[in-house]
Amino acid sequence: MQQTLFSSAEYGWEWIDIENPNEEELQKLAVKYGLHPASVRDCLQPEHLPKYEIANDVVFIITRIYDAKAHREADTIQELTNKVSIFYHEKFLISIHKYPVPFIAELIEKYTDTQLVITSAGLLTRIVRAALRTFDEPAGKLANDLDYYETKTFLQAKPVSLTKGLYHLKRKVGVSKRILKLSEVILDNLKLLNLSPTEMQDMQDLYVHMVTLYDELNDSTIHLVNTYISLSSQKTNEVMRVLTIFSVFFMPLTFIVGVYGMNFDFMPELHSVYGYPMVIFSMALITLVVYIWFRRKGWL
Repeated sequence: MQQTLFSSAEYGWEWIDIENPNEEELQKLAVKYGLHPASVRDCLQPEHLPKYEIANDVVFIITRIYDAKAHREADTIQELTNKVSIFYHEKFLISIHKYPVPFIAELIEKYTDTQLVITSAGLLTRIVRAALRTFDEPAGKLANDLDYYETKTFLQAKPVSLTKGLYHLKRKVGVSKRILKLSEVILDNLKLLNLSPTEMQDMQDLYVHMVTLYDELNDSTIHLVNTYISLSSQKTNEVMRVLTIFSVFFMPLTFIVGVYGMNFDFMPELHSVYGYPMVIFSMALITLVVYIWFRRKGWL
């Protein structure tokens, strides 16, 4: 679906927004606006990471936005984010995306329906800034998930497996951080264009805030995963310690039982009146000695 939001006849430049385009539509645009064929092909490929390039005096930008509708276990770049391609020139701006983009509708409402006209450069900075801002709300949700898993890790009385949840949390934070880091090339190159210094500073401040936020989330998540693994190992070691203590108690008793279970003919204790009581007493004594020894070592 293609729609012209700003017309050159009225504003001196055009804003064309295209949702889920086909190859024929993009080829027509390429011919009309002099777009580079390689850049047009990139628009049709969903796996591209953030990039910035200039071809035929037209700036081509690929930015990725966080998909608020991604399923809970999404943990790859393609599952968590959607691509928005932008062709920018002072005479036009073309935004291309496969799926509906909420902030595009917001920009239309704010700058088209209200007749609040801005330049194509100003619109470019607003689109890039809106793309960065899509990572803000998910960061809050990820922080809440992190608090939930911290509570479960440290305060849960009954052990619960959190491995799967922690894995997806770590992946989401890591993917978002990677996208933001890769988006830095866009901001660095936008500084070279004749854009509003105030708007560029606002966008830079937002970028630094988002990167810092996800850095903190990433560090906290890695720390929590390591802590969870350590606590799980500690619980396993505690179980093994209890089982080892029980085995030490029974090893000498098993040895005695094994000796008198060999059924040799010449075993004097088998014919002694006090043989059975003496064996039971010896077992009790050995158990007591082992218990006292463990107590002195602090193992019980």
